[in-house]
Amino acid sequence: MTTSRPYSILGLPTDILILILHQLLLVKDLAALSRTSRFLHVLVNEFGWAKWQRQNPRPSMSLSKSRMTWSPMARTKHDILTDRSWAQSEFIARPLSGPWPAKEQPTMATNSSRLVVAAGTTIYSYTFGRSTDGDAPPIVPEGSCSLATRRDRSSYITALTFIPDAGLDQTLCVGFQDGTFERIALTGVSKRHASTTLRVRRAARQSLNLEKDLDSCESLTCSRNSLLSLSASGRATIAGVETPTPFSSTIDLQVRSWSSHLCMESSSPYAAFGTSSATPLTMHSITSDRLAPVPSAVLQQTESGNSGSAVYGISRGPPSSPWGSSPQILVSGWYNGMVSIHDLRSSYLSSAPRGPHSLAPLRPVLNLSNSWSVEPIYSVSCGGGAGSHVAAGSARHSLLSLWDVRFPVRGFSVHAPLNDQSPVYAVILESSRLFGVTQSRPFVLDFGPGITKNTHPYLGPDKGLDAFGYYVTKYTHRPPLRA
Repeated sequence: MTTSRPYSILGLPTDILILILHQLLLVKDLAALSRTSRFLHVLVNEFGWAKWQRQNPRPSMSLSKSRMTWSPMARTKHDILTDRSWAQSEFIARPLSGPWPAKEQPTMATNSSRLVVAAGTTIYSYTFGRSTDGDAPPIVPEGSCSLATRRDRSSYITALTFIPDAGLDQTLCVGFQDGTFERIALTGVSKRHASTTLRVRRAARQSLNLEKDLDSCESLTCSRNSLLSLSASGRATIAGVETPTPFSSTIDLQVRSWSSHLCMESSSPYAAFGTSSATPLTMHSITSDRLAPVPSAVLQQTESGNSGSAVYGISRGPPSSPWGSSPQILVSGWYNGMVSIHDLRSSYLSSAPRGPHSLAPLRPVLNLSNSWSVEPIYSVSCGGGAGSHVAAGSARHSLLSLWDVRFPVRGFSVHAPLNDQSPVYAVILESSRLFGVTQSRPFVLDFGPGITKNTHPYLGPDKGLDAFGYYVTKYTHRPPLRA
């Protein structure tokens, strides 16, 4: 009588084992398998963690260059610890600078190398350092530079976006109060005494060819090699980022306009506009690099109509959500304090056309609200833990509201550090960091692991500083009342 040998998974060919690894979706399963033998430990490190990363993306500009040097296991560990912090609403809150001399209406933009904040006529740059082994990369003040010889309101910066420059990460398009815009390149810094000044290379200012006096550049958005500008009076222009531009197309919305979103990654490119009008959120198709003058879709907030009369913030949807990561998911912040999520692929239409465009409005797949606050929403952004969060900046008290779209009734809100009595004018949400800006200063909420005293800018001794962060007021949202 012969006794059969016990079957061992190690007897399978390597390519079969890799296929098995690709079926393991949970981190705990990959971790358990990697501890069973040296061979499987190497296999999980080489193939398992990388596959998990591809299936669970965590877009993050400020971490992107560091993540390129981390091992797949270190990236996964960082993401899991970040997700845990988001689930427990735990973060480090820090201002990134002292208060500005005057109250401003700032804006900001980011790429994989730096965060740039514009306030008044001045731009402030912060570079993203690199780290090893999954620690938080440092945020380092680079310097500042005024783009005007005198503080003239017509030269105030009103819009800001990075544009492609062959990977140099130094070229910005800047819009001004007087309706002009220009391209600038951050070429270095010069130090004199205690101050550091940005060196910039500037191109000649270009006019948006606005028809109305005192019209301003309200919004600039870049997608791939296209740039969308929007004026306060509703004049929208799409053009190439090269100089001179290879194409240009302009339409006139003829309403007070606030925000725009350009999407050239979609199979059907489009531009979305937030306005104050009977149809506050509309989508215009882009065909052959030209903007359609008539909306292809009107996006509504509720079945009874648009209870909010203006849309101030627009963002692409969360990279991970019940609706997928499609660029056709659109998030908007409304005057009535609500955040709406629309799926442009949906057929969830209202029963009858409304407004001047005779289109049946597209209803949202989800509305988010903070039951403790009805303040207008000034800014929105998506990302966060598990790539499924939405952040909204309110019009008062430097209040940020955050939701996980998988569990929308479990949201929480937090006041920015030092509690400026101000709107949150702009917000950028990454996997582990949230950047925001008030009338007085920029700030960061950092949910990532490996934070040290050198991670964030040192602003001098402050009694409000506890360990690495400042005390901030936060609270969970009240569940909606049942009928």
